[in-house]
Amino acid sequence: MELISSAERNRLFERFHHDAFHLELRDDYSVPDEDGPFKRWLAGTGAGHSHLAPWLYLVGQSTARGMTVRRVRVVTEPLTPYIQWEYTVTAANQGAGEDVRWLPRRLLPVDVVFPFGGQDWWLFDERLLAVGHFDQAGRNLGSQIIEDAPTVTQCARLRDRLWTLAVPHTEYTP
Repeated sequence: MELISSAERNRLFERFHHDAFHLELRDDYSVPDEDGPFKRWLAGTGAGHSHLAPWLYLVGQSTARGMTVRRVRVVTEPLTPYIQWEYTVTAANQGAGEDVRWLPRRLLPVDVVFPFGGQDWWLFDERLLAVGHFDQAGRNLGSQIIEDAPTVTQCARLRDRLWTLAVPHTEYTP
């Protein structure tokens, strides 16, 4: 299986036309760029989101072109410290134009089955998937590109279902 880097995945934002959707299923991420800000937040010295600047710029550029960028975070409650921290910095995502919703696992219908072994994925314009792969420590190894129409359609249906169940960030209280 061939994986592309996070930077290559982010270049997909230059090529989508309508909608970019991210499904997040992990309760912890080990992202090197976030280690410092997360540790500072844990120490009580502020959430800070300067590490998000490249992402916020990318989202802002996409939404300024009239595209939608949205995300559903499926989370275990009570929230892990990492997800609590994500919650505190989500306002910055929204300020850039990203629509973020939260879906507690306890609210998932029993018949929901996550494809790709429960890996996170991005769906671009209902035509292309970028499936995230992580190592045992939670570090991102890269994304697998999938353009198989039946698989993409399955994920689009799941996106629509989860989107309607998820709680908008401004209404979600952990």
